[in-house]
Amino acid sequence: MTQTQVPLVDYLVLGDHPHLEANECVSCKARYFDRRNACASCFKNEFKKVAIATEGEVRAFTIVTFAAPGVPVPFVAAVIDCGGTSVRANLRNVDPTPEKVSLGMKVRLSTYSLGTDDNGQEAIGFGFEPIQ
Repeated sequence: MTQTQVPLVDYLVLGDHPHLEANECVSCKARYFDRRNACASCFKNEFKKVAIATEGEVRAFTIVTFAAPGVPVPFVAAVIDCGGTSVRANLRNVDPTPEKVSLGMKVRLSTYSLGTDDNGQEAIGFGFEPIQ
């Protein structure tokens, strides 16, 4: 059985150098991770794919202590500024306490396995972890 990796979201690019990819409006440079028929900023409809920086800074965060059944808590949900593009993701490999997480914290993109199905397809998710 051959194992293949499948990104959890369309904008996660796997390979030797995993990164996120956004749709950038050719006219005003607004960036979106989802598919768009038109730009929400300027209403133009031409986009190009751009790679997002893999390192950034925590701009906002919350420590989640209640979640859906089966979701382990606590965890840190954050907004990361990656070279001017805001990315929403969970922080990984950090103690989810106010003493260990801070605004301005330097982080980098990390990927991880979410599991493998019976056909050998491994789902890959992403988050950010502190830069030591």
